[in-house]
Amino acid sequence: MTILCYHAFDPDWRSPLAVEPDAFAAHCAWLERARRVIPLAGAVEQIARSGRLPRGLTALTFDDGFESVYHHAFLAIAKHRLPATVFVVARTLAPEGLPVNWLDTPPPVPPRTLTLEQILEMQGAGVEFGSHSSVHHDLTALSEEDCERDLRDSRELLEDLLHHPVRFLAYPRGQSDERVRRSALRAGFANAFTLPETREPRGPFAIPRVGVYRGNGVRELRIKSSPLYLPVRTSSLFPMVRRALGRHPNPAGPPG
Repeated sequence: MTILCYHAFDPDWRSPLAVEPDAFAAHCAWLERARRVIPLAGAVEQIARSGRLPRGLTALTFDDGFESVYHHAFLAIAKHRLPATVFVVARTLAPEGLPVNWLDTPPPVPPRTLTLEQILEMQGAGVEFGSHSSVHHDLTALSEEDCERDLRDSRELLEDLLHHPVRFLAYPRGQSDERVRRSALRAGFANAFTLPETREPRGPFAIPRVGVYRGNGVRELRIKSSPLYLPVRTSSLFPMVRRALGRHPNPAGPPG
């Protein structure tokens, strides 16, 4: 099993995070044909039972809660009946709002994030939601007390707005350490997800995902959903794999 991670969808934003909508539609069509896509909760249960990711299963996740998920991804996953989980930066839904200030390559016009109305519509259609922290800080740079406060606040705010338990956390940029993982547990989450670029500990609060980025077509998606990809991606062999992908841009991409 591979847990895939997407971010934004935009034909014009030249960022690794912004997958072309047509490419994502092709991804969904291939996933419906070639993989069994299951809810993230089901993926976690499979891992808990077997201690590994079973072959042939896939879960879909989306980080940051960009509005383009509603306008593009929501239509595609609904068409192909694919379950998905969106991780939202909680303070973007607070009355005072939160600007998208965490991007390395922002578009000319700041991207919008999901509104509560859009989230509730998606939730009503079966899309699940989790936390991507309160304000998208680097959690590893916070004190353990501040980290726990950030994560707890994010969970409580989202639960108040969604009227639904928020069990899952995706770390901003996929980054965590032992202190952050302890904070996630104390903040009330059941599981948390990473985007590893090197070998790192695995467990209920360090479940690895694979990022999908601009320029990744179905060929790259097939490679990334292989059970061999993640072990290679986090090993010293990865530069050879990257060279083998040759002309295809952004075979790995940055965490986000």
